[in-house]
Amino acid sequence: MYAIIDFGGKQYKVEEGQVLYTETVKGIEAGSEYVFDKVVFLKSEDGAKMGKPFVEGASVKAEVVEHGRDNKILVVKFRGRKMYRRRMGHRQNYTALKITKIVG
Repeated sequence: MYAIIDFGGKQYKVEEGQVLYTETVKGIEAGSEYVFDKVVFLKSEDGAKMGKPFVEGASVKAEVVEHGRDNKILVVKFRGRKMYRRRMGHRQNYTALKITKIVG
């Protein structure tokens, strides 16, 4: 059984027990529960349900595992023969969510 959810302007395919890394969700603490109610597609043993735009009565429950920061990536700008060099690092914030239950 899996579901496709719409969250933060992106769509994610999720299954029970999966850990989903998304952009930071503000206002919730680690250990609390979060419910996704925008389910676009739901696949189960009974069949498939597609929403217009969302499946009615379907939801995905998740537990907030942690808030953190990803590994650093380096951004380098360089123009040859002009002595132009820029180097900058970036670390993206994330929230880890463990999918506990898919209701549909």
